[in-house]
Amino acid sequence: MAGATFKTNPIRLHELLQNCDRGILQLPDFQRSWVWDEDRIKSLIASVSRAFPIGALMTLDTGGDVDFKPRPIEGAPVPPSDAKPQSLLLDGQQRMTSLYQVSLRGKVVETITPKKKKVKRWFYIDIAKALDPAVDRDEAIISVPEDKKVTSDFGREITLDLTSRQNEFEQLMYPVSMVFQWDDWQKQFIEYSMKKGDFTEKWEVIRQFKEGILDNFIQYHVPVIALGSDTSKEAVCVVFEKVNTGGKALDAFELVTAMYAAEGHELRRDWYGKDGELGRHHRLVETLRPAGKDSGIIADVSNTDFLHAVSLFHTRERRREAESAGRQGKELPAVSGNRNALLNLPLAAYKKYQAQVEEGFVRAAKFLHMLHIYRVFDLPYQTQIIPLAAILADIGDAWEHEANRAKLTQWYWNGVFGELYGSAVESRIARDFLEVPAWLKGGDLPTTIRDATFRAERLKTMRMRLSAAYKGVNALLMKEGAQDFRSGQKFDHIVFFGENVDIHHIFPKKWCDDRRIKPDVYDSIINKTPLAYRTNRIIGGVAPSTYLAKLEAGDADTPSIAPGNLDRYLVSHLIDPALLRADDLQAFLDDRQARLLRLIEQATGQAVYRGELADDEAETDTETAEAELTMSAA
Repeated sequence: MAGATFKTNPIRLHELLQNCDRGILQLPDFQRSWVWDEDRIKSLIASVSRAFPIGALMTLDTGGDVDFKPRPIEGAPVPPSDAKPQSLLLDGQQRMTSLYQVSLRGKVVETITPKKKKVKRWFYIDIAKALDPAVDRDEAIISVPEDKKVTSDFGREITLDLTSRQNEFEQLMYPVSMVFQWDDWQKQFIEYSMKKGDFTEKWEVIRQFKEGILDNFIQYHVPVIALGSDTSKEAVCVVFEKVNTGGKALDAFELVTAMYAAEGHELRRDWYGKDGELGRHHRLVETLRPAGKDSGIIADVSNTDFLHAVSLFHTRERRREAESAGRQGKELPAVSGNRNALLNLPLAAYKKYQAQVEEGFVRAAKFLHMLHIYRVFDLPYQTQIIPLAAILADIGDAWEHEANRAKLTQWYWNGVFGELYGSAVESRIARDFLEVPAWLKGGDLPTTIRDATFRAERLKTMRMRLSAAYKGVNALLMKEGAQDFRSGQKFDHIVFFGENVDIHHIFPKKWCDDRRIKPDVYDSIINKTPLAYRTNRIIGGVAPSTYLAKLEAGDADTPSIAPGNLDRYLVSHLIDPALLRADDLQAFLDDRQARLLRLIEQATGQAVYRGELADDEAETDTETAEAELTMSAA
């Protein structure tokens, strides 16, 4: 029978804090430490003192399939190793941590100032201000340094001294650390004020404070949404994302980390390293890192990307086992790396495939370099690295065979120019992982190649660096052997970084703007090509005929170039030298578009669609870029 998997109960604040102290209520290990600043802590204390709501908590009952490694609330005693919490706090960590530390722990609170400076503070309620209706309650909550002295004039004058209980009584400052210890405080206060002789004078104020403010702490109840122990892992992940809008976004890696920690495995250590040890993330960042550069081509592979690839292997193994058992069709488990698959990835499967998958990503970096894709910035699709790495991990040394590499290259460029890895890619990743290795062994053409189409008119709309196909054209030109206009060097790995190669206009932007040519005409990839930084400086904003003559003539810093050699360099960029020397922009654009289309056809192994587009089929580069950004953010 369908029904709610949670219940909501109001629980006394004091009981919740005591549960934190005893380890009955703990945090799941994926909840990272996060310190509130002292102003937010003051505001929280003020809200409770007025019996204002501070929001509901959310907990997860332990004992179910979701087996996270627990850890105590920050500052709470570490429970015995064999002690298990009854529930885990999913939402409310900072509120409970702050209230526990200021009210129950009895020690100085480590916090930060609004300017992020680490400090240690004790918190007090100024009784007189708290009872004054004209004073904002937040102003009645004060914090003092660890030595309990507030000074001025650069520390030379003490303006408030709370170093003794007697001083607290004199200043009518009630320590927040004793809000649940009224009996003890009251006894000490009565003894002190009776001896001093001002008990009658002060007691009425103290009584009003107790009934009007302190009782709010003692009687305060917090609504708690308790998820049952039968709540699924995916539901926990979804719920946490919904409620954790103000904190660090939770991803599957954090949940898997917490689950593996319960089995004694430190997944975070695998990825980030520990105590000077370099983890897998560091190794991937360093893979093919150019000298003097921050990172290599696979530096942006995330921990969830890595788990995704591992999950492909595990779920394929489960599918094969089901096939061997005679199951068919919809009965077969899906091959997947979606969030639910990651949350159900067993530790044994992770350990089985982790080294193989890491090698797959390293091979992916080498493969991309062979395609003249050297920087993360120039990578057409970050998402396509996942199936690429998984496929390369799966086929092993077979990727070194020329015929296999040629097929892999064709598959890769169809994904890029078909613009198929911009959104909703989980199912495509799984299909490619299954289909491409089979195709390499003589199987059917992969769906990605069959799905891919490229329209001739698309070249005219490719104007943004975010477009995958835009980046693809640039890489194809370098792979084809494009030579720099000035030096004649081909753009291999060393030249690319040594000469600061980037995409630049062939007919300069200034020259076009001066002639009032619209950007829609001149700013597409058709009028752009990879060039060295120094070469682009020489080109400047003048007509092509002018900068070509300048390149041929040379100067004190640059040797002259024979016209025949310069024409050969231009041809390597699929440029007709005669049209460029004639400054004929339109003829150049028409001719180069045709040449680039043939280059794309050669790379994808498929004919480009040259028909007219219907209005509803037109796609701008901005729309494509927005789709890619959305997928990247996801």
